[in-house]
Amino acid sequence: MLAGARKQIGQSPVPSGLTNEGEKMTTFEASHKLPMLIRLVVAALLSSVGLGTVFAAVGPGVIVAPVTHVDVATEPTVISASPSNRATNVPTSTNSSDNVVSGTSVTAIFSQSMDPETVSSSTPGRLLTFTVRETNGNYVPGTVVMNDGNTVATFKPASSALSPNTSYTAAVTTAAKNADGVAMGNPIEWTFTTVTNETTGQTAVSLGAAKPFAILTKSGITDVFPSAIKGDVGTSPITGAAIHVRCAEMVTGIIYSVNAAGPLPCRVTDSTLLTTAVGDMEGAYANAAGRTLPNFTNLGAGEIGGLTLVPGLYKWTTDVSISTTVTLSGGPDDVWIFQIAGTLIQASATRVILEGGALAKNVFWQTSGAVAIGTTAHFEGTILARTKIALNTSASANGRLLAQTAVTLEKNTVTKPTP
Repeated sequence: MLAGARKQIGQSPVPSGLTNEGEKMTTFEASHKLPMLIRLVVAALLSSVGLGTVFAAVGPGVIVAPVTHVDVATEPTVISASPSNRATNVPTSTNSSDNVVSGTSVTAIFSQSMDPETVSSSTPGRLLTFTVRETNGNYVPGTVVMNDGNTVATFKPASSALSPNTSYTAAVTTAAKNADGVAMGNPIEWTFTTVTNETTGQTAVSLGAAKPFAILTKSGITDVFPSAIKGDVGTSPITGAAIHVRCAEMVTGIIYSVNAAGPLPCRVTDSTLLTTAVGDMEGAYANAAGRTLPNFTNLGAGEIGGLTLVPGLYKWTTDVSISTTVTLSGGPDDVWIFQIAGTLIQASATRVILEGGALAKNVFWQTSGAVAIGTTAHFEGTILARTKIALNTSASANGRLLAQTAVTLEKNTVTKPTP
């Protein structure tokens, strides 16, 4: 067993943000002070309606500073950031879905579509709009790229890793402008600290067209009524006659079938969508199975019950058992990928628990063997199974059941993660 693999496994998790609402604030240093009248109005609002009404709420660790003029709605700002403000134990590097390891990126999400010419950069070096610097003042060389909607800016370090045990400050200046040419009203800064020793994190597994599905299989779904399903359901290439889920069990979502044999009256026939979704499900399985550089190998000889697992890539050449409750501890941006060569068995009345802001959408269980979730047990995360997934009586799953053979239900609750 690896060093540190006791009840607390590996490094401490990256927090999703501090629990005290006041502590979630980023301090903004504006170049002017509020007029006395504005300060009095803000004070009155704070005393009557509380902090959340005066300050626009945003993502973990970042809020919008108070403003002083009427047309503030036209000013863009940063509404969320990753790593979040004051995050600790941030991995120094990240392993992509293509097994390319690079320095951990820093992301800023804007409230509006931005003018990419004022944010992005094409050459490494000191970036005057979006910068990342160490506490000693040294700027991190890197480039900034925007997403297609020009709402997300990602700073990509030029080096293969950030420095360990180092505090960084990320900043977006008022040089950043929205698509209409309106500049940010205030500069935004947030800080984070890397892990003590070099550590590689993981990017999430892309599910493609399989993402909207709570249950997706290739050879059918059996069901003991009643179950409650939130998310789409589908099978392909087998016909809709193999879908035994009833329309009354669909709390939200759509039942998709390759032909007219699916459950009525709610069934929707869309063989093209299902073919694409199943192909993407198989691609996601291959992606998860193909990740390299595991943080932990054969942890606990396959028994993970009772452990607290930090984010990372876990690999087993054996079966995996959850005999007692297991906890996944980390932040909302952290990713867990479990590569299991054998079966995955969760005992009855046990739970997979997420803590510290960890999200089910970022947890992936890739299993070559069959998966069985015990009676009244609770599971978290997306299961990418090469064979069968079986939920025993009254078991629940906050995740996705994506099986390359069949799924069996028995009075279960299955909820697709959000978003």
